[in-house]
Amino acid sequence: MSESPGTVVSLASAPPAEETPELSSEPRTARLAETERPGDGTAPRPLAAQRVLPLRRPGRWIATAIVLVLIAQIVHGLVTNPFYQWDRFQYWFLRPTILDGLLITLEVTASSAVLGLLGGILIALGRLSRSPVLRAVSWTYTWLFRSVPLIVVLLFLYNFSALYKTLSLGVPFGPAFFTFDESRLATDIVVAVVGLSLNEAAYASEVVRSGILAVDQGQHEAASALGLPKSYQFTKIVFPQALRSITPNYVNLLINLIKSTSLVFYVSLLDLFGSAQSMGSTYPGDIVPLLLVATVWYLMLTSAVSVVQFYVERYFSRGATRTLPPTPSQKLRTGLRDLRARARKEAAI
Repeated sequence: MSESPGTVVSLASAPPAEETPELSSEPRTARLAETERPGDGTAPRPLAAQRVLPLRRPGRWIATAIVLVLIAQIVHGLVTNPFYQWDRFQYWFLRPTILDGLLITLEVTASSAVLGLLGGILIALGRLSRSPVLRAVSWTYTWLFRSVPLIVVLLFLYNFSALYKTLSLGVPFGPAFFTFDESRLATDIVVAVVGLSLNEAAYASEVVRSGILAVDQGQHEAASALGLPKSYQFTKIVFPQALRSITPNYVNLLINLIKSTSLVFYVSLLDLFGSAQSMGSTYPGDIVPLLLVATVWYLMLTSAVSVVQFYVERYFSRGATRTLPPTPSQKLRTGLRDLRARARKEAAI
């Protein structure tokens, strides 16, 4: 039926538009439940008594089954293969030699992490400075230590006394105020900490710089408009906000630092890996159990750092998110509560 322009058509008399599945706002299950009627003449079931069947996903179940089978095979191989010698693993796991190496690993990691972070902050500030000299020197430092392998840095520092017998502090090309023997100062642990710290500072500087640049420019402008000193702006306004971006990336560097301490074995420092390697040379039949001991200790150390990372990120998320991410215990309680609610619902139906 065609209408001339300007004709008013009553909505009550207008023919109902044919409903299409694409334009309908009602759920398809509800529409089918209202229109379908049993053929035997009985009354239709109420909507509350009808259940919506979930969409079947066979690919997901097949992938899950394959992964579970692979995990079961790996666990079976670890348990039943006599080559791993789990009795010798238990013997070596808490031996004093291994624990002494673990203590050295923790000491070197903690010292290098603190010094590396402090050095990274200074280098990042140099990269962001308006002084061309500071920018050039900071960029050159980052470029150099990110290009040279860590083992080369450690070996170079270990043989540094061959290049410079003594070190002095004074006027360039003039008298020296302080002179000391480099061979006495550069012990094995000092060489390891200095080498790891120099390498860590180069990577940490880029992490810190990216975190500072991630802070909204309006924060800098608001702090400057209030007339706050630059040091106060950085320590109280900019850096606390930058830590939200710095923390995850720096924890990755910290985990890598824990593993990188295994290289200090090549500068005659018996850390965790060095102790396992030394005992493996003395007891050749226990090489695999000793490597498993070192592997498990490294896994425990990195897992502990990951747990600390979660709570540090949660702490710095305050004010940035509406709700803080749940802790593992909260996730467990929520999962158990949902499971009980689902079981009660299934039992009621």
